[in-house]
Amino acid sequence: MAGLIEVRIPIYPECWETCGSCAAGDVVIEEVLVKPGDIVQRDDNIIIILETGKIALDIPTPHAGRVVEVMVAVGDEIAEGALILTLEPI
Repeated sequence: MAGLIEVRIPIYPECWETCGSCAAGDVVIEEVLVKPGDIVQRDDNIIIILETGKIALDIPTPHAGRVVEVMVAVGDEIAEGALILTLEPI
């Protein structure tokens, strides 16, 4: 499908590497808040919530669009830059 927007996990905060406290342990998908067919607006509420050993991170939608496919599920371990979903621009 041409023209799809790939939404990826952003780069983790720099402080994670210097302090090492917040990101102790694996980064795991705690909750997925969208499903295929959902319409999201740029900076809408959260797409997913990541849980680390100490904190939870919210991932906002970077673009408006219709969710085409979600590539992650609750419990998945995830890394920086990993593809989490695709959007069809609206």
